[in-house]
Amino acid sequence: MDAPHVPVLLRPLLAAVAPVTGVWADGTFGAGGYARGLLDAGADRVIGIDRDPAVLAMAAGWAGAQGDRLRLVPGTFSDLDTLAGEPLDGVVLDLGVSSMQLDQPERGFSFLRDGPLDMRMGGDVPSAADLLNNADDATIADVLYHYGEERAARRIARAIVAGRPLSRTGELAAIVSAQLPRPKPGQSHPATRAFQAIRIWVNDEFGQLVAGLAAAERALKPGGRLAVVSFHSLEDRIVKRFMQARANAAGGGSRHAPQVVQDAPAFTLPFRRAVGPDDAELAANPRARSALLRVAIRTDAPARPVEGAALAQPILPGGA
Repeated sequence: MDAPHVPVLLRPLLAAVAPVTGVWADGTFGAGGYARGLLDAGADRVIGIDRDPAVLAMAAGWAGAQGDRLRLVPGTFSDLDTLAGEPLDGVVLDLGVSSMQLDQPERGFSFLRDGPLDMRMGGDVPSAADLLNNADDATIADVLYHYGEERAARRIARAIVAGRPLSRTGELAAIVSAQLPRPKPGQSHPATRAFQAIRIWVNDEFGQLVAGLAAAERALKPGGRLAVVSFHSLEDRIVKRFMQARANAAGGGSRHAPQVVQDAPAFTLPFRRAVGPDDAELAANPRARSALLRVAIRTDAPARPVEGAALAQPILPGGA
């Protein structure tokens, strides 16, 4: 069975981490596109990790044909070092919601398809309906503003509270859309930012990302590759700051200030900037338009703790 969705930036990713050898972890297994690409490119083994039980069940049919070259593990990539159970030659993370999940109305991720207001990627956590039906309007507004950069956050939050209880994605999309101007041709759906913010809230995606980057640092061997594909500007900012900080390439400071003793760099950066899609990929896969790939190479320096605040992780007032 072929993978139903095309993995974004797979070709430049494989070129950036070449030669692909040894043991890799695909921390966001999804439809398995990156895992297949890594195996085809020469990886000895791939450990596929995903928090969504449905994803691993769907992959069972074709994964078995890979024999011991592919091992599927339920869990979140924030624990990838523990879940892998061995030093790694590479880690791939494809952040955000998968197109498979968006295409399933019953998962509640899409404002284009009515379904239960769920949005959970996996695990025993409250659903979007649970959170929205119980939080006060100030908390909801903070989520929309800090996680979705929604300028009309307070107005939308008040409308959500007034429209409770909510149980369907269609209800939420209609409430959000009613608070915003009609989009012009070519603009995104009015509910895009709100749905994105609420999904991030439900799944603690920013917290998971910071923890996942730290786990990759602990798991990678010297010379190991870390490749991260992001679609959200706030996610990419966290990844960029992590890689720059760990490579001692963040800049800043002043020649007039006392010299700061830096830790030995845990990564080196093979590219100065993120890699985006080329025209051919955009034509074949419009979903790639906002994708950015960043790559770092592990050194032999010891892993260190990571603070989300230092990486500009958006944190709600009060730490909620």
